[in-house]
Amino acid sequence: MAYRSPLNENLVPAALGEIAAVDLGPIRLETPVVLAPMAGVTDWPFRSLCLGWGAALYVNQMITARALVEENPLTWKLAEFGKDEPIRSIQLYGTEPESVYRSIQMLKERLRVDHIDMNFGCPAPKVTKNGGGAAIPFKRRLLASIVESAVRAADEVPVTIKFRKGLDDEHLTFLDSGRIAQETGCVGVTLHARTAKDLYSGHADWDAIAELVEHVSIPVFGNGDIWEAWDALRMIRHTGAAGVEIGRGCLGRPWLFADLVAVLNGEEPLFSTPNLGLVADVMLDHAARLTSFYEQSEKDVIRRFRKHAGWYVAGWPVGKEIRRRLHAVESLQDLVDVTRDFDKNLTLPPEGVRVKRSHAGGPRKVSLPNFWLQDPDEHVALNADAEANVSGG
Repeated sequence: MAYRSPLNENLVPAALGEIAAVDLGPIRLETPVVLAPMAGVTDWPFRSLCLGWGAALYVNQMITARALVEENPLTWKLAEFGKDEPIRSIQLYGTEPESVYRSIQMLKERLRVDHIDMNFGCPAPKVTKNGGGAAIPFKRRLLASIVESAVRAADEVPVTIKFRKGLDDEHLTFLDSGRIAQETGCVGVTLHARTAKDLYSGHADWDAIAELVEHVSIPVFGNGDIWEAWDALRMIRHTGAAGVEIGRGCLGRPWLFADLVAVLNGEEPLFSTPNLGLVADVMLDHAARLTSFYEQSEKDVIRRFRKHAGWYVAGWPVGKEIRRRLHAVESLQDLVDVTRDFDKNLTLPPEGVRVKRSHAGGPRKVSLPNFWLQDPDEHVALNADAEANVSGG
């Protein structure tokens, strides 16, 4: 039998039919698993890699409405979809209704987008201090105006939104955000079950997901602390959520989606303890896809791949020298040379399964504009500084 985390030792695979398909407007997700949009990560090369492992919905990385409207070439490049991408899903971040409306019209006309996800969960100080990101849901009228504008522009294209529990434990907004999403015509929501103050620290509050499920009638996807396939089953059973959204847990491990599909369909996971040979093969495939996609020098692309390389070996006892060499790669051949020295039969130790990747830190006081907390129903207008393209949510 495959490795099963001690946290999940009493779990058995879900009975067939226990996990239902989810409809997001005209989009049916037979297995309710979503790749979380992550700026600088979930571009087409990474999404295409993940597509080969299964699951349902892979969301393009977060882009800003204002940059689209201003015809920023790099933003439009990052918004590209694959030629054969089955569902053209993208996450949009905007801070005022007009640019959100115009950008969605442009996405529909130019890219034939099938799904729009709106991000209201970024906790980055340089965003929240200007009222953006995770600060927006506290201003209920601002949130409602942005989402209503998105739904109106999208028309028949389904819109979902993602948000956190709130600013901190004294300023929780997730129930209001869910209600606003439902009232404005969104077809679903995703809750990252942490506050902006939490950042990525501690444990995700799955009880909050359960509370939101009881509060709205549209599908709720849970996000937070899904590091292995069994976690998804635990979350769905604990919260009643319609499905799960996977962020940091799949970084350096795109095969996690195959295990999620298996577990949520009543089967044992196949890749919970992969060997380092699989890691090497997928790493090289990923890097090659990146160099083919971006119109940049191989050196520049591979340097950007270094963060992925670190995630691929996170939790593996590969030694300091291998990690040092991966951090210094500047070409595909450099990467081939490093992976050639991997112990291909080495398997991931149990303690390596839950090693955290990417964002970390917290708790930390949330930076906000002056007097932001005085009136949640205040009409406010945000400046361009609130629309920095920062990953997180």
